[in-house]
Amino acid sequence: MPTPKSLVLSLLLLLGLCSGDGGGGAPPQELWCVAKNNAEDAALQAALDWACGAGGADCRPIQRGGPCYDPTSVQNTASFAFNDYFLKHGMTDDSCDF
Repeated sequence: MPTPKSLVLSLLLLLGLCSGDGGGGAPPQELWCVAKNNAEDAALQAALDWACGAGGADCRPIQRGGPCYDPTSVQNTASFAFNDYFLKHGMTDDSCDF
């Protein structure tokens, strides 16, 4: 991939809400692949270009006119693409290493 190892992404473990099972059970968990908060915009853009190109992520929602288009945040846009790639490639540590 075209970006430096310093851009390694974090796997963010987010706890979901209980599904209304009456309590007592552990809440469901979700894994997300997101860009680091301190990553440089240029490095994020390079990784984003790779993910949406050779990486095969579905980036239609984050392109102009798409429901997730946000020209003000490379961080958010990259995170969307990285997570799509992560989901399509087995949700492993390697599939969240940009």
